[in-house]
Amino acid sequence: MKVKTTIVKENKITRKWHLIDLSGKTLGRISVEIACLLMGKDKASFSLNRDDGDYVVAINASRIVTTGNKLKNKIYYHHTAYTGHLREMSLKNLLQKDARLVISHGVAGMLPKNTLRPRRLTRLKIFNDAVHPYADKIK
Repeated sequence: MKVKTTIVKENKITRKWHLIDLSGKTLGRISVEIACLLMGKDKASFSLNRDDGDYVVAINASRIVTTGNKLKNKIYYHHTAYTGHLREMSLKNLLQKDARLVISHGVAGMLPKNTLRPRRLTRLKIFNDAVHPYADKIK
């Protein structure tokens, strides 16, 4: 008995819109949940080599919580490509500057490091408060 494998073509993929409220949620746990939705791991047609994930709208990014001493001990690094210009910023300062960067950095770290990652990250929409322009698309 042969088992037939069906592959959904690119133009037949149906993408849903998910709304996730980040207020009171832990950074790492919510990053895993968002990454699974972006990859489409919750779908029966999931395959590692195709991009059939959904759209994710994350609201209230400024109200995310962390555990332990991560606010002062977790450091984000950025190099400007000039000699000696390694910039560092703590999680607390980055949350005050732009909390959306913290969420996108966490989700990007949870996604596989391949050519599909930038395309998946474009479907992630992050907002610092509850106001967003995608209310008509979310059911």
